[in-house]
Amino acid sequence: MAPVLAQEKFYTIDDIYSLPDGSRAELIDGQIYNMTPPSRKHQDITGELFGIIREYIRSNNGSCRPYIAPFAVFLDKDDTNYVEPDISVICDKSKLTDKGCFGAPDWIIEVVSPGSRRMDYFTKLFKYRTAGVREYWIVDPEKNRVLVYNFESEDTGDYTFADSVKASIYDDLFINFSEIVDMLNL
Repeated sequence: MAPVLAQEKFYTIDDIYSLPDGSRAELIDGQIYNMTPPSRKHQDITGELFGIIREYIRSNNGSCRPYIAPFAVFLDKDDTNYVEPDISVICDKSKLTDKGCFGAPDWIIEVVSPGSRRMDYFTKLFKYRTAGVREYWIVDPEKNRVLVYNFESEDTGDYTFADSVKASIYDDLFINFSEIVDMLNL
C-alpha cells in the first residue's frame, strides 16, 4: 500500500478575516504567511516614500491613488490571494472598493524586513509580475539597495541609497534616496 501524504491546508480570504484582532497575515496561492510588526526604520522609510509619492501625485493633479500598509490588495480578484504591500499606487479607480484593491496595483513598493526577505525577493516578485503589476520596487535598508522591476518593458535597475531612482510609471518622478537617508539619519 502506498503511503498517504499529508495534504496541506488550503486557505481563503475568509481565513484571513477570521484571524484574531491585531494579527496580520498575507495569503498567496492559498497559503497564509504571518507578518511581524515592522521596525521603526522600516516605518520611517515607508512613510517618507509614501509622502513623496502622494505629494507628487497631488501637485501634478494626478489621477492615481497611493496607499500605505495595511491596505488590502486582492491580486488575482479571487479568494486565495491577499497581500498588504508597504506602498501601492493604483491608477484604475474601478479596482478600488471600501475593502481595498481588486486586481493588480500599477506600482508596488516593499521595504524589506529581516522576516520578509524571501517573500519580497522571490515569492512576491513572481506573484506581482504574473498578476499584472506594472512596476515593483524592493527597498532593502540592510543592504542600502533598491531593486526596480519595470514589468512592462522588462527592465531591471539596481540602485543604492546614494542614488536618485526614477519611477517608470511617471515621466518625471525621481526619488532621491540620499535625501531620505540624510533626513532620517540612516
